[in-house]
Amino acid sequence: MARSVSRTRVVVRQSYFWPDQQLNFWMIIMLATGGTIIGVFASFLQDQQTLGLPIPWIIPYGITVGALLIVYIIVLILLIYQRRLLPGVVMIGCFILLVLFLTGLIETAIQLFGPAGNIASNCQVFVNGNKSTGVSQATLAWLQQNSTCNSWYAVFAFWIVGAVFLTWMIVLGSMVARGQVGE
Repeated sequence: MARSVSRTRVVVRQSYFWPDQQLNFWMIIMLATGGTIIGVFASFLQDQQTLGLPIPWIIPYGITVGALLIVYIIVLILLIYQRRLLPGVVMIGCFILLVLFLTGLIETAIQLFGPAGNIASNCQVFVNGNKSTGVSQATLAWLQQNSTCNSWYAVFAFWIVGAVFLTWMIVLGSMVARGQVGE
């Protein structure tokens, strides 16, 4: 006689506690970071095209990384809404973005301070040391040059901000996975 064996499947879901305020603060900062990087490099792209100059690889790269960051945050928001935000997903995504941010940071630093581009030195000599005032084309040109220099400094700063905050989220994700974040 055959014996009937019934098997039941038990699904156990582990829940993770994410600190709401820290997660929301991180998302706001990273959305600002991604938006700034996209905006600055989109402006540089338009300037390069208008001037008929070749487009350095850092410009489309920055736009792509900024867009990936925003898409990643949207995915995280959807996972939060479904209550399925896993620390592993956060840590892997943040690590990938951290590598991309460090690449952008290094290339921007080379453009700003390196021997070939040396944008910071050119800004000091031709813009900061050559201020123009009054209503004239020279003043408008100076304002555009000053804006471009400040945009390079801003995008450099936001690469750093993004790298720091991505590292912070990797650490927070590991703490959440180990249950070290108190309720």
